[in-house]
Parts: sequence; structure tokens; C-alpha cells
Amino acid sequence: MKAILALEDGRLFEGRAFGATGTSTGEICFNTSMTGYQEVITDPSYRGQIVTMTYPQIGNYGVNPDDAESASPHVRGFVIGELSPVASNYRSRQTLAEYFSEHGIIGIEHVDTRALTKHLRSAGAMRACLTTELTAEEAVEAALKSPSMEGCDLVQEVTVGDPYAWEQDSRRFTLPNVVTSQEGNWMELPPIRSRIVAYDFGVKYNILRRLRQAGFEVEVVPSTTPAEAVLNRNPDGIFLSNGPGDPAALGYIHGEVKKLIGKKPIFGICLGNQILGHVFGGKTFKLKFGHRGGNQPVKDLRTGKISITSQNHGFAVDPDSFDTNVEVTHINLNDDTVEGIRHKDYPVFSVQYHPEAAPGPHDAAYFFDEFADLVDQSK
Repeated sequence: MKAILALEDGRLFEGRAFGATGTSTGEICFNTSMTGYQEVITDPSYRGQIVTMTYPQIGNYGVNPDDAESASPHVRGFVIGELSPVASNYRSRQTLAEYFSEHGIIGIEHVDTRALTKHLRSAGAMRACLTTELTAEEAVEAALKSPSMEGCDLVQEVTVGDPYAWEQDSRRFTLPNVVTSQEGNWMELPPIRSRIVAYDFGVKYNILRRLRQAGFEVEVVPSTTPAEAVLNRNPDGIFLSNGPGDPAALGYIHGEVKKLIGKKPIFGICLGNQILGHVFGGKTFKLKFGHRGGNQPVKDLRTGKISITSQNHGFAVDPDSFDTNVEVTHINLNDDTVEGIRHKDYPVFSVQYHPEAAPGPHDAAYFFDEFADLVDQSK
């Protein structure tokens, strides 16, 4: 079936639909990761977005429940060059097309994703419509009528409804060995050393896994949980998760997090970093086309060390808007935007990128141990 991708500026891309049919709108963006399409699709930070994968062939290893980063997909649509006709992997349970059909996600293939990506890099991320039923003119009009990402609070759509203890993955998965039994592919997790509360603004499963692997017992709470309710739990530390949408639209969250500063050690990732930026008196702004992929170079200004990082964000913190007791610790070497901050007086720090990867390099995985050490020192 024919499908159309229409951008709000009138640019059109035609291709073949796979998965579901119908019409969907959202912000069009691109991800440069070569693998990990399932993790991208199920990352809650992509809520409200139509994602383009720049790698030419997608779907070659299928879909399996173990690689999901949340309970369901969150992308509004998926744009690729070619859908692999074969899903070949011993862990695969269904094809990408079957998965999209099951969850009502529209995919489009046979798109010149190189041309689309170059257009977005030049013109910037924008609203788009992906459809199998509208004319080109109607699709452009639908894109123009869809809400802008700026000012949009999408956290309410992805946060958990009730608090829960993270109990999945009682053992840590290591490299698969198809020769041995599955039991041989696992190793025991370390004992619990601290208890933390994790705010769920759209948290990825692998962040919770990494926190548990660092020795934390994790209780996940909704984004609207008052600071008083968190402190009443008397955790050893507090974690602020990643999530979708515009961080400036989350004033109700900024106010509660501000009450936690100086009370407990705090670690934030991605949206958590941007929320702390607002809490510290700063501002955020929208990037032209965002940082999405597993090849973003980041420099640690304290050590000079450079890491290749996994990123997924469309907003950044203004480094000139902070209080004087906040220090920029990391910058992006492609555009010098803020990638990490810390408070000079309180045990609070955050990074804009994703140290848990999934997908991406593991250069920055040490942050989870750094948080564990900070919590130990603060007890």
C-alpha cells in the first residue's frame, strides 16, 4: 500500500506502508544509530515523534520482548529506507511489520532517508504527517494543524500510574552463548547497598537495570509525586529519569524537585538534566534538529576525557542562565551544547546523554557507580 510522508513546509516523500494503516502526525526527526531500532521504537522519550532511521536496512533481526525499553512502542510513525524481508535471529519472536500491526504504528519504507535527513539538518525538525489515506495536500494540512513540540507536556502520557518496585531482571544478562543453556547466559546481581526513589518521566527499562546493577533497590514513582511524599520514604538517593516533550512546560515538576535539593543526593539523565537546569534558575531552548544516535562525542571538562555517547533529545540547557553555584561539567563537541551539570554545594549532578545506552556505546556507564559512591558518601 502506498504511503505519504508530508512535512509542514510542503516537502513530500512517497513510499510503501508496512505495519498499520491510517494517519498519524508528530514531529519528524532522525536517528543515526546503526542498530537498536526496537529500543528506539519503545523509548518513551520518542513520544509524539515520527522517527527516521538513517541506517539503510531495518528489521533484519526482528523484534523480541527482552529488548523493549518500555511496555509498548511510543513513536508516532517510522520512516526507513528498506524493510528487511527476513527477520533472522534466534531471539526474534516476530517481524517489525507484525509488531507495528499489533500496536497500530504506521511504517513507511522506500524513502530516500538521506535526502530527508539532509533536509531536516538544513530546515530543522518540524511537524509531519504520515498517512495511507490522505492526499498530499490533505497530509500537509494535517501536519500544519498538529501541535508543536515546544510547550508540549508529554510526560503525563508516559509516566507510571502508581508507584512500584523495580523487580524485573533479578539476574544480569551477559553476552549470549547459544552453545550453552540460557541459564549459562546470566550472572547474579550484586547485593543491595542503597535504596533510591526514581521519578518516572518516561524512564527506560535499561536505566532501571543499570541502577539495580549498581547496587540500588529502586522504587519508581509517578512524575506528579510531591517532594514530601518522596522524602517520607526516606530514600538514600533520588533519580530523575529521561522523558519526552518540552522541559519548560513542566513547571509543576520543577517546583517539587526544587524542594529536594540539598535533602538527598540526586542524579538526572536527559530530561532529568533539563529539569535540574530549570530548578537551578536556568532555561532550555530547542535544538535545530536534536541529538539522536549512538555516536555523539562528549568532553568531560573536569578531566579532558572524551566519550562517544548515546543521545536522544531535542532541547538543551542554556549555559549562561544558571545560578553561579552550578557548574557545567560536560559539553557536546559537535556544537558545544551542555551535556552535564553539577551543583557546587549539594550532591546533585546530571548528564544530558544516556549512560545506560540501549542502544549505543557504554563509555559513560560509570555514572551509575559514581552515583552509588555519592550516595554512600552522603549517608
